[in-house]
Amino acid sequence: MRETKFVFGALVGSLAVLVAACGASEPESSNSTPADTAEASATAPIQILAINDFHGRLQAEEGMTVTFEGDDIDAGGAAYLAAHLQQARADQAHSTSVAAGDLIGGAPFLSSAFDHEPTVESMGALGLEVSSVGNHEFDKGIDELLRIVDGGCGPDGCKLPNHEFAGADFRFLAANVVDTNSGEPVLDPTWVKDFGDDVRIGFIGMTLADTPDLVAASGIEGLEFLDEVETANKYAEELSDEGVNAIVVLLHEGGYPEADDNGDLACNTFNGDTGISGPIVNIAEQLDPRIDIIVTGHTHQEYVCSIPDPEGTPRLVTSAESYGRVYTDIRADYDLETGDIVRAGVEGSNIVVDRLIAPDPDQVELIDRYNEYVGAIGDLVVGFAAEDIMRGQTRAEEFPLGNLIADVHLARTSTPETGGAQIAFMNPGGVRDDLLFGDNGAITYEALFQTQPFGNSLVTMDLTGEQILEALRQQWEGRPDNPLILQVSEGFTYSIEQSRDGADKLVTDSVRLDGEPLQLAETYRVTVNSFLADGGDGFTAFADGTNRLTGETDLDAFGEWLDANTSPEAPVSAPKVGRITVE
Repeated sequence: MRETKFVFGALVGSLAVLVAACGASEPESSNSTPADTAEASATAPIQILAINDFHGRLQAEEGMTVTFEGDDIDAGGAAYLAAHLQQARADQAHSTSVAAGDLIGGAPFLSSAFDHEPTVESMGALGLEVSSVGNHEFDKGIDELLRIVDGGCGPDGCKLPNHEFAGADFRFLAANVVDTNSGEPVLDPTWVKDFGDDVRIGFIGMTLADTPDLVAASGIEGLEFLDEVETANKYAEELSDEGVNAIVVLLHEGGYPEADDNGDLACNTFNGDTGISGPIVNIAEQLDPRIDIIVTGHTHQEYVCSIPDPEGTPRLVTSAESYGRVYTDIRADYDLETGDIVRAGVEGSNIVVDRLIAPDPDQVELIDRYNEYVGAIGDLVVGFAAEDIMRGQTRAEEFPLGNLIADVHLARTSTPETGGAQIAFMNPGGVRDDLLFGDNGAITYEALFQTQPFGNSLVTMDLTGEQILEALRQQWEGRPDNPLILQVSEGFTYSIEQSRDGADKLVTDSVRLDGEPLQLAETYRVTVNSFLADGGDGFTAFADGTNRLTGETDLDAFGEWLDANTSPEAPVSAPKVGRITVE
């Protein structure tokens, strides 16, 4: 097997040369070469073009870049992605385009305002044939996902006048998402791409088994998310029994490649390379050897790696970063006698979706059409800011926008009629973008929407001081090196001791509300969004809250607060950080 790392999109025409030049040397564990295999049996070349974690990034946004050879390159946009994919597949008789989940959800206003119908339409138009589901496909629950797949209008009617959504023009796979009662997958578990000339490739699509920790429980009631390895191995056997021997897994779970001393991503797990960490390693090492290639996502990383299968044979594992800024071009030989992929000859390159190519006109028309529909809504001014208010660089820190959102949630639920809240917490992953102001400090509805696109409701509940401490400890539980630091409202403070391990980092006796120590036996009124209220992100302490009052959506709360509390003469400023002290 040979793997390559990163290729600039403008050079894609020279891909064959670059693969040979940049690829890692043949691993010692490989027992054949492409030439040896070609002599033994007739083969046909195949190509798999893969993306992941597109998140509705239809437009070529300013500041959406990738780093290539030390330079930030403008990248992404559906019109440019489509043009690159068309160019890449132009001379390929056996090419298919696939994705590894999170095509929708956590998306900009243009996609979210229409319940992601524009993104699904765009993906079909650019030639996508199959995708696994990801956790974000379940953001609005299984019923909405099925509508996206099959078409039709939502409970609130059609998003476009006199236009019923046609549904996805490609397949969503969900092998490990089953109905609790029947045990059957809620969507197709597999799909076979039949090129019609004795070349067939089977695909198994899955999301991560931990999806219930990442989405609202109410939307996935009655569903079970099964183990990735057991599920994939089951369907690999079924495909093999059906005579499909070339098998690819599309998995919405991933890893984190490590860089060598030169900054290169040397992420193989053998031959002295630095390696790759994260859930994908354990999964890949256990997946049935009949599976030839693993296309991954979720971690928004860029890698083309080799992880040995249970028999010790190197197997390609890829991820194409996020937002359509990169795509993976996988090439392999298909043995026409065995009907299998020649594993030793698999090559992969991650290619930058630069904007040096002419954009696809069909995608340009689609984006312009939806922008025309949405413009008046998105341009509505909802408030004023004195400065851009930023989210964090990571989810492991306090940041100004998180503080502001927590303050807003507290303000909107603090009266007896609205909940009587004393404290508010906000999950860092729910803050999806910086809050940016425009002319004269104006904050538009679109800019506001970008920050909180999920439509969660505010929930105020009773929690004891001990339960609040438990929620704070859960910032580290199960993720000691990658905590999720809750954003807290003004008046709530505490300290973190970094020299300690895991949940012990919380300095328990430092927790204060309005300067007074938190009383463990006392009951407090706490506001969180409905995602956290259901125990999302592993914060199960909130799921135990009682005496609940559900209020307005987080977006409405933010908009109403800005309207009532800001003006051109009195814009909102970024709250200072320091509510959480790191020792």
